[in-house]
Amino acid sequence: MLGLLLLAGCSPGRGYEAALVLADMAAGEKPSLLKRTTPEPRVTPVAFAVDGRGYRGDLYRPGEQALAGMLLVPGAAEKGKDDPRLVAYARTLARARFNVLVPDLESLRALRVGPGNVGEVVDAFSWLVDRAGLVPGGRAGITAFSYAAGPVLLAAMDPTIRHRVKFVHAVGGYYDLPAVLGFFTTGYFREAERWGYREPNAYGKWVFVLSNAGRLSERADREALEEMAWRRMEDLGAELSDLEAMLGSEGQAVYAFVANGQQDRVASLFQGLPAGIRNDIEALDLSGKDLSHLSARLILVHGTDDDIIPYTESVALAGALPQGQARLFLADGLAHVTLRPGLFSRWRLWRAVDALLGEREGE
Repeated sequence: MLGLLLLAGCSPGRGYEAALVLADMAAGEKPSLLKRTTPEPRVTPVAFAVDGRGYRGDLYRPGEQALAGMLLVPGAAEKGKDDPRLVAYARTLARARFNVLVPDLESLRALRVGPGNVGEVVDAFSWLVDRAGLVPGGRAGITAFSYAAGPVLLAAMDPTIRHRVKFVHAVGGYYDLPAVLGFFTTGYFREAERWGYREPNAYGKWVFVLSNAGRLSERADREALEEMAWRRMEDLGAELSDLEAMLGSEGQAVYAFVANGQQDRVASLFQGLPAGIRNDIEALDLSGKDLSHLSARLILVHGTDDDIIPYTESVALAGALPQGQARLFLADGLAHVTLRPGLFSRWRLWRAVDALLGEREGE
């Protein structure tokens, strides 16, 4: 990859640096040329409050002069800010001269994504940009993965921060949330004017169950659905009939939705979900929002082989924005948020990293 970029005339400027950063992202915790040629980032635990709401997180600072600030939002993962992949990514960004704040969001650790995450992102970003030493020249943005991209983009439209969020870097995000729910239950997704199909990763639908079980009115339903989710996330072949027999009407509606494999039943089963769940989905659905309130520039990266959120979601998001506001980079071998691209896709990912470094410099 480095040799190809050198032949393309990308050294010694930012293009060469982008190649080093991309290689370090792929390396994770393993050695890389970027690690050998840049100082070790400084990592400091932080505790902060915004309007009386308390938070904790980690602040990654480069060993040389920072050029911009970055809020890095964890996805729905039990280890949260301490997930080794996220830690490695934060260190890479710090080596690329970003000051990186990674907040510890308890709901995402509990695999629960909800409208409340929007306010948490607003708070964390507000704290970051209110410290001028962390955002040189006011240059600051947000990076998010997977389902966290929705709350992040909604936060970026909040009037208290919208003009301070210069860019959003979203990897494997979504636009039409009901369509994503239909994909991870049935495998069908809209690809231009036809239906495409990909075997979905079952993890997504059981995170959905876990995220929404607490919104049901009956305790028995909540407990049975949560146990279903944990069983299936540990063993996709786990028996559920004993728990299914315990479900009341609301629980049965949720289970019928996630157990469905027929595309033509998605809409009716969705309408049968409890109102609280449908309302939260509507709150997080970008396709029903006025995106004219989004002033940030977007760098969208998505794997064409993503089996949790189809790549067409990032295509749709880019298409819903004014021309030039979003830059879209599709790559194979990305597998949701894991980086194993082929040569041509490395070129596209290099361009995405170069765009990110450009935002760091205010370009």
